[in-house]
Amino acid sequence: MNKIITDEKLVEALLSRGVENVYPDKESLKKVLLSGKKIRLYCGFDPTAASLHVGNAINIRKLAKFQDLGHEVIFLIGDFTALIGDPTDKLAARKKLTPAEVAKNCQGWKKQAEHLINFKGTNPAKLMYNSKWNAKLKFEDILNLAANFTVQQLLERDMFAKRMAESKPVYLNEFIYPLVQGYDSVAMDVDLEIGGNDQTYNMLAGRDLMKALKNKEKFVLTQKLLTDPTGKKMGKTEGNMINLTDSAEDMFGKVMAWTDPMIKIGFEILTDVPLAEIDKMVDAMAKGANPRDFKLNLAYEVVKIYKNDKTAEEAKANFIKVFSQGERPEEVKSFKVKSIRLVDILVETGLAASNSEAKRLIEQKGVKIDDQVASDLNMVLDQGEHMIQKGKRFFVKVIIG
Repeated sequence: MNKIITDEKLVEALLSRGVENVYPDKESLKKVLLSGKKIRLYCGFDPTAASLHVGNAINIRKLAKFQDLGHEVIFLIGDFTALIGDPTDKLAARKKLTPAEVAKNCQGWKKQAEHLINFKGTNPAKLMYNSKWNAKLKFEDILNLAANFTVQQLLERDMFAKRMAESKPVYLNEFIYPLVQGYDSVAMDVDLEIGGNDQTYNMLAGRDLMKALKNKEKFVLTQKLLTDPTGKKMGKTEGNMINLTDSAEDMFGKVMAWTDPMIKIGFEILTDVPLAEIDKMVDAMAKGANPRDFKLNLAYEVVKIYKNDKTAEEAKANFIKVFSQGERPEEVKSFKVKSIRLVDILVETGLAASNSEAKRLIEQKGVKIDDQVASDLNMVLDQGEHMIQKGKRFFVKVIIG
């Protein structure tokens, strides 16, 4: 049996760094962790895309910290809840996924996550799927679970209120989502659930079910989100999140595109740089130091965690070469494309997340074709090879025909 580490400084850091809140309170959870009791905890991830992203990694890295102290951690793939669709922060219903799409999305997740958390060794993280128990629930079971919630509770969610005010539909399955996620805690009999602070409602639903069905306390630890100055979180929906499958160059460039106010929170929740050093950076910027220098360090630290030191150094050097010195990168991705319409090519090569974004880039003079600014939304390219540039640092070579 693994020894539980109860070092007070480590426990305090675990419950403080990047943490938004602890329910019912931080001191109660800290007391349990200092007692030497081994707890079971989890974080759930719905496979709505083929790649995990750094927002997911914030929670995976927190799981790993608990694992390092000897606790039992569960990496839960919400293959059942993904079929329902989490309504959190959504002002429109999610696109419904099929079981085949969900299965395909999560195929590579363990490989992506094992760089951050240990699935082997003497205290391996457990990989679980919530279809194992949720798919077995009968209609009678759902009714019994639903009896623990009120319509008033569900209507408290502000995104539902906004949708109804705009005469947009709110589907019954979206109401059921917190109930089904909450049942995960009961099925796994956990002591703690962690997640982003946008998941507070869903995680507290699980806490209510644990009390009602098992008369057991479940702690909830919510973490800060990576957000821009307007409060909008980085994520799949917004198309501005760093995926764990991104190249080192793309990771580095995306961090450098973040606004300056994101430097502090980025260091706090994405890296292991000591908080005292982060405070010194913030103080230096307040006194006039160039934020770009600190953002370069942040981008380096992020790439180092998800790739390695050598790759991070190369990505940094490449960024400085391309961005500061105005040169093209030595290696440019090449794509054989079927489309000839520029808008479609931008989406097909990943330079734009959607047709609307592609059109916006062209309208803003942010796209060059063979060093010439593109301005025609209906532009089509001739057969052959073309160099496409987005902004100052994104280049792809396309081969048509």
